[in-house]
Amino acid sequence: MKILFPFFMVIALILLVIAGVSGAKMHFLFGVVIPYAALFLFVIGVIYRVTKWAKSPSPFCIPTTCGQQKSLPWIKQNKLENPSSTAGVIGRMALDVLLFRSLFRNQKGELRDGSRFIYGSDKWLWLAGIVFHYTFLIVLLRHIRFFTQTEPFYLHFLETFDGFLEIGIPKLFMTGAILLAAAAYLLLRRFYIPQVRYISLPADYFPLFLIIGIATTGILMRYFLKTDIVAVKELTMGLVTFAPVIPDGIGALFYIHLFLVSALFAYFPFSKLVHMGGIFMSPTRNMTGNSREFYHANPWNYPVKVHTYEEYEEEFRDKMKMAEIPVEKEPIK
Repeated sequence: MKILFPFFMVIALILLVIAGVSGAKMHFLFGVVIPYAALFLFVIGVIYRVTKWAKSPSPFCIPTTCGQQKSLPWIKQNKLENPSSTAGVIGRMALDVLLFRSLFRNQKGELRDGSRFIYGSDKWLWLAGIVFHYTFLIVLLRHIRFFTQTEPFYLHFLETFDGFLEIGIPKLFMTGAILLAAAAYLLLRRFYIPQVRYISLPADYFPLFLIIGIATTGILMRYFLKTDIVAVKELTMGLVTFAPVIPDGIGALFYIHLFLVSALFAYFPFSKLVHMGGIFMSPTRNMTGNSREFYHANPWNYPVKVHTYEEYEEEFRDKMKMAEIPVEKEPIK
């Protein structure tokens, strides 16, 4: 059920759009009201989550490290794996965010011959993850053209790079196909690896089904079931300028695509997808590993009444002597 429930949720969303647009003619609702509401939820939700993380106290030095800490001068420090300076933290964060360096070191374990447990490198998850994120970014950058009067300065270069194979009319953009393939791999991985399937929740499957639906409808609109781009541009520019209009000639497939994108935006702040902002707020990644160089005291520590050993021995010295427990100070006779 944890797989079927999110799958049928996405199917239900698609059927809802078909019924609302083709049947009830609710074009304004699905073309204007829902996108505005989704964007509002996205912005407010992300701000709320990031602000909440920023307010969370982190009094202790708790960076996640896997290298030698700065200590004695003759011991070589691993400045990226255990940074003791702000520059080192920025370098480690940049490699993690831009190149997924932590995931690149991913390993898998296998039990062979019934007794030998062997560790080995596993780069497929890293490859699928980095390809998925970068193709998603390129697709988003390409879609900026629908929300600006003039084409962005980078668009010609981006489309030349994206369509370098020069296949078909309109030209095939590789990022759309690669995004769909990467999302499908991440989904199938959750199906077929027992350990991953065991820990996966409906919240892990739902965004993958949504993204696959978004990529599929986008590919269908571009290459198979053509959509009036001029009308789409008129609708999107109306949304940007807060003068919404619903042009004629836009088919139901576009509204399905737009509704799935809106659902993803609205769902984003309340899901694991918000790790995009959370990684920068994680004290295990953004703190310096300088606990040997500086003393980190908890500022919220309150005075605690302690019972020292001297006081303990003074109180129980006679009993300790009777039990033949050594004492530091002999009883006064």
